[in-house]
Amino acid sequence: MQLTAYNVKTKEKNVPIQEAVVTRTAKGGYMAQGHDGKGNKLTALLSEAKALAAIQAGTAKKGW
Repeated sequence: MQLTAYNVKTKEKNVPIQEAVVTRTAKGGYMAQGHDGKGNKLTALLSEAKALAAIQAGTAKKGW
């Protein structure tokens, strides 16, 4: 399972997030943060099911 995000700087869609860390927001949502390998930071909001599946698959680390 690969997490993807929109890169605001380069305006690219579906950029794979490398070294993703899943955290929880103040309202209880899930967010993945990482980079694209070129120095640009990426952030994506996730559903609970997708966030937990990414942690179990080993593509993201648990950050809470």
